[in-house]
Amino acid sequence: MHDDNANQNSESTESTPSQSQSRREFLKTASAGAALPIVGSSSVAGQQEAQQDNPLFQPKEFWEKRMTPPDDGKKYGWFIDTRRCFGCHGCEVSCKSENDVPLGKYIRQTFYKDVGQYPKVARMFMPMACQHCEDAPCIKACPCGALKKGTGGSVIIDYDTCCGHATCVEVCPYGAIYMDPVANQAVKCHNCYHRVEEDMEPACANTCPADAIHFGDLNDSESKISAAMAEAKKNDVGVTQLRSEKKTNPRMWFAGDSPAEIEERIPREGESYSPETYNIYNWKESNP
Repeated sequence: MHDDNANQNSESTESTPSQSQSRREFLKTASAGAALPIVGSSSVAGQQEAQQDNPLFQPKEFWEKRMTPPDDGKKYGWFIDTRRCFGCHGCEVSCKSENDVPLGKYIRQTFYKDVGQYPKVARMFMPMACQHCEDAPCIKACPCGALKKGTGGSVIIDYDTCCGHATCVEVCPYGAIYMDPVANQAVKCHNCYHRVEEDMEPACANTCPADAIHFGDLNDSESKISAAMAEAKKNDVGVTQLRSEKKTNPRMWFAGDSPAEIEERIPREGESYSPETYNIYNWKESNP
């Protein structure tokens, strides 16, 4: 199981957690956020109705309340400028370090593709993680009710409840969830809520040397993400979302040509991020 850095960095006078403590302790505070008073959302309800039925989904009455975020006035989202990303993988390394992700597993991953023909060639990059969908399939499919909306609409997992059923992996359109090999529980990006609650950026956004990853409150016009998206709009930079046909209303937007080129390489339902993404045989590709 994983010990989490939020526990290690605690400012309380409690003793240091033992290595036997699991991620349940780390994410326990997230459950409290999801338990705050909730309000109805006609837009979210409409999106839920629009999404196609899936036999893996639980009855609506089982997940409807968990799909609605707490009434905190925040709306967390991501803006990824793939034009700036040069594939350093700093976001991956910082994410692994911050969340104690084991070898061979990823909460976020940078995908790449070589395009063009010699001598005019280029390598394109696309950082990926959980999209924190407003109409999240993983919440609908979770049979134990562990997945829910937390602060700012972040999709989080309650590790006191997760039973390791893995249905969430089967329905995620972005391959953003993996099963922990030791705890046998689902793991995904949780927007580094333990950092955000201390007014810090998620580890990946804070680490990115190219300033390609922007996170923040979309309801705050002064936030980093709002400023970045406003700048893109001002400069007529096209912004897109991945696999919008899934009707999940993701909270991640991309600028640049990488999504169109690399989308086919992003894992789908029933898949997770894999070390095979970096297989040396992917370095050289033939063009049609």
